[in-house]
Amino acid sequence: MAESKLDIILEFSGGAETLFEGIKKRTVSLNGNKKWTVKEFLVYLKNELLKGNEELFIQADSVRPGILILINDTDWELMGELDYELQHKDNILFISTLHGG
Repeated sequence: MAESKLDIILEFSGGAETLFEGIKKRTVSLNGNKKWTVKEFLVYLKNELLKGNEELFIQADSVRPGILILINDTDWELMGELDYELQHKDNILFISTLHGG
């Protein structure tokens, strides 16, 4: 069976991009033959793309407090948070509200 692709548009803002090589927007292609939840996607991000200090982005099996997630311009809390199943061409935006002072 041919492998299908699940393309996700990934964006970072508010300083979160510094943890991901400063890239603010990219498309990632996931194995479309399996179902991907946000929880599984966060593991992928941590293992494959995160270049900065992990503790500034991940806490336990979720994002740390102060990181907002929008899925297709909607707060992820309205989408099912970690259990939301990613769809082809979903746009996921991570916004850091944490700032030094």
